[in-house]
Amino acid sequence: MSTPSCIARLLGVWYLVLDACNFCGCQTVILKSGVSRPSSVNGKAGRKICMAGLGKTLLKKIFSLGLIFNALISIATVAGILYAYYLSYPAWQPYKPYLLSASLFWFALAAAAINIFHSAAIGRVLHIHRVLFHHYVYAIFAIILTSVYVVFFTPVSLHTLFFVDDSSVAVNVGRVFMLGSIALLLDDLPDVSKYMESSLNWLKTQACRVKMMLHVSQFVTGIFAFYCSLSILFSTIQNSTRAVPNSFVIVSLFITGITSFALVKRRSWLNLTPPEPQVPKLFA
Repeated sequence: MSTPSCIARLLGVWYLVLDACNFCGCQTVILKSGVSRPSSVNGKAGRKICMAGLGKTLLKKIFSLGLIFNALISIATVAGILYAYYLSYPAWQPYKPYLLSASLFWFALAAAAINIFHSAAIGRVLHIHRVLFHHYVYAIFAIILTSVYVVFFTPVSLHTLFFVDDSSVAVNVGRVFMLGSIALLLDDLPDVSKYMESSLNWLKTQACRVKMMLHVSQFVTGIFAFYCSLSILFSTIQNSTRAVPNSFVIVSLFITGITSFALVKRRSWLNLTPPEPQVPKLFA
C-alpha cells in the first residue's frame, strides 16, 4: 500500500473517531448526580444503557484530554527545538537536509495551539461529575506538586524544564506530569471563575469573526506539522543516535498534523457559533 493511501486511511479513521465523540455527546443527558444516561429508559435495560452511556462519556473525556496533552507535548518539544536553534546553538541546522529551515517549526507550534480549542471542546459537551472539588483544583494541586518535584529531585530548574537537552527519567517524569496537569487545567478552564468564563466567551466571539482564516490556518499549519514530523523521522533513520527522544517529537507532531486535517474535514472552525448571551441571575 502506498504512503499517500495509508495517510488517507489514517485520516479517515481519525475523522471517524472525532465524529463518534461528537455523536456520543448528542445522545445522552446529564443528571444532577453527574451520571449521563439516555432519557426514557427504566429497569435493568435502562441501567445497562446508562452504564454504556457513562462509559462513552468517560472515553470521550479521556480522548479529549489525550488530544490536549498531545498538543502540549508538541508545543513543549517544538519550543525546546526553537530555543536551541535561536539561543543555545545559533549555528545549528536541525534535521538537514530534510528540513528546509528550523523556522518552519513555528507553524507546527501554531498548529498545536490551534488544535487545543476544539480538542478541549470535545470533552466539554458532557461534564464528568466532580469528586469534592472541580477538576481544575486537582490540576493546580498537581502542578504545585510537580513543581516541587522538579525543583528538589531533578538536576534542572523549573523555568528550563522544557528547554534543556536532558533525557533522563527523572526529568521526563517531571515533564509528563507537568503537561498532564496543564492539560487537565485547560480542560476545566471555564470553571475556574466567572471572569475566566467570560474571557473565553469573548475569545470565542472574536474567533467567530475570523473563522475562515482560522479554518485555512489550521490546514496550512497542519501541513507543516506533518512535514516537520516526517523530516525528523527521515533524519533519525539516517542518524539513530537520538532515536528515543526524537520519537516523542515525531509521534506528537504526526498526531497534531492528522488532528488538524481531521478538524478541517469536519469544518470545526466554520461550524463555530458565538456563545449564548448570559441570562441575568435576577431572571434566571
